[in-house]
Amino acid sequence: MTQPAVQPSLPASSKLTPRELRGLLAILVSIALAILDTAIANTALPTIAADLNASPAASVWIINAYQLAAVATLLPFATLGGIVGQRKVFLGGIIMFLVSSALCTFAWSLPTLTIARVLQGFGASAIMSVNAALIGLIFPPERLGRGLGLNALVVGTCFAAGPTIASLVLSVASWPWLFAINLPLGLFALAFAWSSLPVGKPQAMVFDKLTALLNVLTFAALIFFLGQAAQLGSMNSVLIALAVFLIAGTLMVRREAGHPAPMFPIDLLKRPMFALSALTAFCSFATQGLAFVSLPFFFETTLGRDPIQTGFLMTPWSVVVAAIAPVAGRLSDSYPPGLLGGIGLAVLSVGMVSLALLPNDPSALEIVIRMVICGIGFGFFQAPNQKALMTSAPRARASGASGTIAMARLIGQATGAALVALSFGLSGSHGPVLALSIGAGFAAVGSIASGLRLVARKPVD
Repeated sequence: MTQPAVQPSLPASSKLTPRELRGLLAILVSIALAILDTAIANTALPTIAADLNASPAASVWIINAYQLAAVATLLPFATLGGIVGQRKVFLGGIIMFLVSSALCTFAWSLPTLTIARVLQGFGASAIMSVNAALIGLIFPPERLGRGLGLNALVVGTCFAAGPTIASLVLSVASWPWLFAINLPLGLFALAFAWSSLPVGKPQAMVFDKLTALLNVLTFAALIFFLGQAAQLGSMNSVLIALAVFLIAGTLMVRREAGHPAPMFPIDLLKRPMFALSALTAFCSFATQGLAFVSLPFFFETTLGRDPIQTGFLMTPWSVVVAAIAPVAGRLSDSYPPGLLGGIGLAVLSVGMVSLALLPNDPSALEIVIRMVICGIGFGFFQAPNQKALMTSAPRARASGASGTIAMARLIGQATGAALVALSFGLSGSHGPVLALSIGAGFAAVGSIASGLRLVARKPVD
């Protein structure tokens, strides 16, 4: 049943209607499931590998399959959302995610679980590619920062809390329950989304299947290249992946030259505000990836904390992000995103440096204070930056901007994780400190890029 379009022309003082609130809740629950499934699988990987009699090297594909599928299809799904409507793509993503979660729950071998995770990555990609565009349909422009602040809260909190949730589930149940819990929550989100999601105005364009294929090859090769290079894999595999990335990427860009709404958002990246916001997002999520992959090793291996203590020490970051993100979202409706993001990432950089410079035997309070600083910085940046990406793109290109937000996040996190592996390969036991230092550098670059937006030329639509 087709729903009437939501017109984002409400006055700034008006509240969301019950239908709009249900739609927003469906979006936030769905994005939470997509983000959590990235984090919980990392934590459960040793348990799953042991139960399926898989080697550690082979079991890594439980993670890689999801990441490759999600990153490779984000922009095609975003483009499809602009053509057929974001609502249809989002609903299809939830259904795919539900079906694949059931398949993961009943997987009996590594190959069957890997295939299910590929399908789950497709579903998560469809959800993430258009969620920001749908929020833009629910909230009027002058209140968009509040809606994106809630989205930022969910993304940051779920990514940070994923390992803790996985540990709690595994302490009372077997690993298939990590995927089974998606089913009731996903059905809840689907019921609300089906009746309440807004309908955007589709564009009169044709979906280019060849460009979509080139896009899939480009970004799948990029993620594979990052993983192989970071883990010092065979030179042949690294060079082949790099060659596929460069050739497919070049063909894709040349094919879309002059296209009014290209799948890879070349037109949007020509806008200084959009390009700087995308760079800021990539740097911030690379910092987050470096932090959340290296810190458990840092706390347990370098500082000698046990896993339970490590879980508690990781918590302050996510708690502070949850508290700060909505506040930053509201502030972004009144203050320039370049200013807010620049301040936030500068604070994050300081926090990362302070973690790298921890004394040999720090107290829990010394660690918590530094994690709180990082959480404040990350929480202060995210919502204003998402608003900058959405508002610096023409309304007709909302799907492309939404897909870019998710793409910057996933590639940033993948780059961060790859650099952690490289840091361990280069520095051994000092790898976590090197990774934290690199993260501080990424945050500093992101802060500079964000500040440059204060003098960037405004786009004219």
